[in-house]
Amino acid sequence: MPLWLDLIVRVVAVVAAFLVLPLVVGQAEHKVMAHMQGRLGPMYAGAFHGWAQLVADGVKFVQKEDVAPGEADRRVFRLAPLVALFPYLLVLLAIPLGPNGLVAQALDVGLFFVLAVLGVGVLAVLMSAWASANKYSLLGGLRGAAQLLGYELPLVLAAASVAMAAGTLSLPGIVEAWRPWWLLWQAPAALVFFVAGLAEIRRPPFDMPIADSELVFGYMTEYTGLRFAFFLLAEYVGIVVIAALTTVLFLGGWHGPFADQLGWLWTLVKVFAVSFVIIWLRVSYPRLREDQLQRLCWLVLVPVALGQLVLTALVRVLT
Repeated sequence: MPLWLDLIVRVVAVVAAFLVLPLVVGQAEHKVMAHMQGRLGPMYAGAFHGWAQLVADGVKFVQKEDVAPGEADRRVFRLAPLVALFPYLLVLLAIPLGPNGLVAQALDVGLFFVLAVLGVGVLAVLMSAWASANKYSLLGGLRGAAQLLGYELPLVLAAASVAMAAGTLSLPGIVEAWRPWWLLWQAPAALVFFVAGLAEIRRPPFDMPIADSELVFGYMTEYTGLRFAFFLLAEYVGIVVIAALTTVLFLGGWHGPFADQLGWLWTLVKVFAVSFVIIWLRVSYPRLREDQLQRLCWLVLVPVALGQLVLTALVRVLT
């Protein structure tokens, strides 16, 4: 296959995954929450098991008027939803789906690239908060910035542990080096990474920046129509990205029976299983207060991640 055609195929595949997988997760969230909480509404649209609920939501967002506050910085206000989405698209380029080069762009420093790009998300929060000219949005943005900057540390430390264990920063290299006993050895790092990832994408119970009971809807308060839909899409893409990174770093990625033929399927199964857990947590735990959220980060996750990093270093030195 010519290089240019191979490049086009890879980019199209990543864009398709970027557009389709979040919608699948969003539809799953509607159904899972409907069953767990006894919600009737999401089970009616389209008659059979509410299959058209996501379509109905899309039509609703398209029909809504796109309004910007009179005092808003309109250029920044309109750009913020795109900034929220774009980093996740770049991350998907580096996540391996299967063995034998089944990745859009294999990077020797793929883990470093992914973590660096994920850190851009805080800019979207600050941009939308400041540009909205709304005190609730500003408070939500400040909460979001404090949360994202705080949870970056345990996220990076946990990822560094598994990278040290594998001896590489390449995401395909980490999957190839993975062994089943790592499920126990790296379990603390996996738990820290998963919890910090939830906080990074501001999913419940880490949704203080958009606490509707206090801040209306936080930094998204002034957004309507498609721009609001883009923020919601960014949340679902974030679920896919965190689930994919957890799968690649800690759950063995494509490892499973007949991995050479079905590796891509094992990766997707694990990604959707982790996504289900993320949805399950939303309906199971109440929102953390700001002090609880910061205490969990600095007094629990950071020490555990540091301890796991030291343990990994000792094992690497002694073996």
